[in-house]
Amino acid sequence: MTRPSILRSLSCALLLAGGILLTRCGGGSGDHQNIAPAATNVQAISVNGGPTGNYANGVFATVTVCIPSTSSCQSIDDVLVDTGSYGLRLLSSGGGGALTLALPTQSGPIGECAPFVDGFTWGPVATADIQIAGEKASAVPVQIIDSTFSTVPAGCQSFGVSEIDTISVLGANGLLGVGPFLEDCGAACTETGSGNPGLYYNCASVPCTVAAQPLAEQVANPVGSFATDNNGVIVELPSVSSPVGSISGSLVFGIGTQANNSPSGVNVFPLNSSAEISTTFKGQSYPAFLDSGSNGLFFLDSTATSIPVCSDSGWYCPTSTANLSSTVTSGATSSTVNFSVQNADNLFSSQSASVFPGLAAPNTGSFDWGLPFFFGRNVVTAIESKSTPAGTGPYWAF
Repeated sequence: MTRPSILRSLSCALLLAGGILLTRCGGGSGDHQNIAPAATNVQAISVNGGPTGNYANGVFATVTVCIPSTSSCQSIDDVLVDTGSYGLRLLSSGGGGALTLALPTQSGPIGECAPFVDGFTWGPVATADIQIAGEKASAVPVQIIDSTFSTVPAGCQSFGVSEIDTISVLGANGLLGVGPFLEDCGAACTETGSGNPGLYYNCASVPCTVAAQPLAEQVANPVGSFATDNNGVIVELPSVSSPVGSISGSLVFGIGTQANNSPSGVNVFPLNSSAEISTTFKGQSYPAFLDSGSNGLFFLDSTATSIPVCSDSGWYCPTSTANLSSTVTSGATSSTVNFSVQNADNLFSSQSASVFPGLAAPNTGSFDWGLPFFFGRNVVTAIESKSTPAGTGPYWAF
């Protein structure tokens, strides 16, 4: 998905290029451990073309939502797994999504405008029981993406990006935000007055008005509400060296809570309040983040020998594979990350492929380690204030 400009989430930006839905946000392969087999805390995930068939480097899972405390439930496929955002957001059937279950909305009703770099999602805040694999979370605030809900507030438009409210634009039936924070906004959205960033709205009348939203009623990372295995996730995907149609992996819940989720042999990178670490590339240091919801590496190469950019899409198009190196740091932890950038035009010439290693594009201001970084790695995301054998979250580890 999209790296938010205001939300505490950090995921990628939507870009349509060459007829392929490309959430803009890459990496290289690493030392892969094992992909966890089926278990109560393991959700199967797949990198494929998604519900539209044209999503590049999208990792999807199935999520079941229920009307709270009932057996009225719906399983929804093709929900994008996003370590860079927080909370479950489901596209309504009116926008071409799969959600038809009438989840109860928060009284007000309360709507949310969730801004990302290249778009925003708008719709009511509802409450759902959530089940993923054998894990359950009760009465969790979620967002229903629905452009027909009330009138989109002018404040949403002030973010300067377009509404992401249809399956043709979103490319998924929803977003599963399993990043390192518990809520999608935090303390700022509980304030009244000018300190409130204007994400939540009371829509009892038109126009909707900015609302102070208590933490317990903000769209929340469902993992933090699981009864067990609630301190983080591990995304496990196999190595990829060339374009393929799809690959399968595991989303493992919990860190050090079971035999299959021990974070052994990894470097731990504590996060700052913006959920960032640091990446140094060609002598320049950038704030950085690990984001499974981004589908490529996004970084700036402005050196004299910079990588050429494709003329028709804006992705990097080196004449041959560019083998690069960077240093990832946080506090006293430092690790060299080697990665490759491949010619995007050549990658996309594989018409039946949806998985593209080495996909990358320019990005100013930050270094976005998107889904290709996850290929061949077990990437750990620890949630804020949660205890793990490797320390208290938030942190990333790989």
